[in-house]
Amino acid sequence: MDLKEALTTAIGYETKVHDHYAKGAREILSPQGKKVFATLAKEELGHLAYLNSRLEEWHTDGKISTPELATILPSMDWIDQAKARVQRDPERTIAVKDELELLKIALDLERQTSGFYRQLVETLPPSERPLFARFLEIETAHLLIVQAEIDAIAGHGTWFDVMEFRLEAG
Repeated sequence: MDLKEALTTAIGYETKVHDHYAKGAREILSPQGKKVFATLAKEELGHLAYLNSRLEEWHTDGKISTPELATILPSMDWIDQAKARVQRDPERTIAVKDELELLKIALDLERQTSGFYRQLVETLPPSERPLFARFLEIETAHLLIVQAEIDAIAGHGTWFDVMEFRLEAG
C-alpha cells in the first residue's frame, strides 16, 4: 500500500467511526453516554481534518509533513486516577440495550481501525510510519475508553479492568 492509498483508506475508517459516534450522541439517552459519544465524535472529526490536510499536502507536494496530532481525550494519568477512584467508590449504572449495542459496535469499529493502523506501522516505509503510529496510539486509547464504558454500564463488575465487586464476598 502506498502513502496516498493509506491516507485515503484511513479517511474511510475515520469517517465510519465518526458517523457511528455522532449517531450514538444523538440516540443515547444517558447524559454520560451522550458525552462520551459526542467527545469521541469530536475527536474523530479532528482526525479527519488532519488526514485530509495530509492528503491535500501529498497532492500538492508529493510528500507530507507530520505535525503533532493532538487529542482531546484524557491522559493515561487521568485514566489511572479514574481507576483509583472506582476502586474506592464504585458506581453502578445500567444502560439500556440500545446503548450497549452502540458501544459494542463502536468497540468493533475501533478494533478494525486500530488493526488497520497497526498494519500500516508494520508495513509502510519507516519514513511514513510516524503519522500512523500516532493514530494507533490514540485509537488504542479509544478502545480502552469504549471498553470501560461497556464494563461500567453493563454491570460486568469492572471499570477500566478494575473489579468493582467480588462474587465470593457474598
